[in-house]
Amino acid sequence: PAMTEEPVVATIEGRIGILTFNRPGSMNAFNGALISAANAAMRRFRDDEAVLAVIVRGNGRCFSAGFDLKESATRAIKGAEAWRPILEYDFDFILQFWDFPKPTIAAVHGYCLAAGFEVMLACDMTVAGESALFGEPEVRFGSGMVALLLPWITGPKQAKELLLTGNDRVPARRMLSMGIINDVVPDGQELAAATALAEQIAAAAPESVRLTKQAINRTYEMANMRQSLLAALETDITIESAENPERAEFNRIRTQEGLKAALAWRDAKFRR
Repeated sequence: PAMTEEPVVATIEGRIGILTFNRPGSMNAFNGALISAANAAMRRFRDDEAVLAVIVRGNGRCFSAGFDLKESATRAIKGAEAWRPILEYDFDFILQFWDFPKPTIAAVHGYCLAAGFEVMLACDMTVAGESALFGEPEVRFGSGMVALLLPWITGPKQAKELLLTGNDRVPARRMLSMGIINDVVPDGQELAAATALAEQIAAAAPESVRLTKQAINRTYEMANMRQSLLAALETDITIESAENPERAEFNRIRTQEGLKAALAWRDAKFRR
């Protein structure tokens, strides 16, 4: 059916909106079409008074492997001013899950990496399957974080370990111990667990839920979270527009031999 070829599938079940990233052949990598469809679906969920919570998940083998590196390679973006509007758009895509007036819950299975990890962090709660793997590998190929949410969600030691090593095989149990996710469930139970959580939220008084989420978020705003995130976005614009040697080599291999070869080159340096 045509429905399943859409880059996202948005459904409403009872009082819960379900946003499903639907590019299973590309590990649900976020390309322009997916981002724009997800933005539209989230606006519909926001405006529908019957929807009281939103679950975010991925179709196929994983939640998401992050931004689509193949798509960005074809665009040949050069210089800070060319990068700025692109990264600001990406930043807004991620932050909408944090700013959303209704609670958002990520249901994670398989890989949850890079921008996929940032979307998961931006959601209010996360449940993950036992074998889910997390991480932000950006530093491994000379890239940066679009939305530097991690230090706000966990402590500086954990944030630095994850972001400075670029380890992208961190197991769900470790994420739980770092306070980054809420629960680990048997594989295949993620959606059921997220739905149970969403049902409890939907059973509460909607206005109390909305205002309480807003008040929690305001705590971070008063600690200048937004200014910090925007300053980190400036850093990312600098990183993305500086043609560092790792980035150049990664891009060269990707162009000549494909993404798989580029990822193999990147990972070879970290094998122990």
